[in-house]
Amino acid sequence: MFRPPFLARVAAGAAVYALEETRRLPVAAVNFPITALSRVLQTTMHVQQFVTSLALKGDGVFERLGSAPAEQPEWATFDEDIAPAPATNGHASRFDLFEEAPQTNGKAVPASLLLLETEDEVIEPAEEPAAEEVVAPEVAIRYDYPAMTLAQLRARLRMLTLEELGQLLAFEQQTRARAPFVTMLTNRIATVQAK
Repeated sequence: MFRPPFLARVAAGAAVYALEETRRLPVAAVNFPITALSRVLQTTMHVQQFVTSLALKGDGVFERLGSAPAEQPEWATFDEDIAPAPATNGHASRFDLFEEAPQTNGKAVPASLLLLETEDEVIEPAEEPAAEEVVAPEVAIRYDYPAMTLAQLRARLRMLTLEELGQLLAFEQQTRARAPFVTMLTNRIATVQAK
């Protein structure tokens, strides 16, 4: 059987391709604006994400150079920032498990200092053994970790080294031992160690 030369085969293939594309042209013409718009939106979104990641890296640089961390605007409220509503039916919700210690002027109040009042008398809690004063590591002071919300911690995780993550985990376990914070720090440490 005779086989045509390579250039003849390429030319015949190009002709068939042109014919097929011509038949698809009406459908492609209808879909072209949608496809073009989709690609423009996708590219715009990628550019926005890239610019935002550069801004976050810039924030990290300025924080390390000593400037104060940026204040969180009022409109940026996360679920973790909103206090849960008290249960009205007498049953505790699953979110009550993560209730934080009472706050006074931004500082946690030990349970031993709280007083319970009734109509007739003041009931003082039983004496607790003196707890050791836990010294906050430098990374906790730098990022104001005790006042940090879960969302703020999540935003800072990628900037922290393995050693800093370990210090924060130990500090959290020795002080407030909040389950979501311990879980998030433990998971990040495992991720960093796996790399």
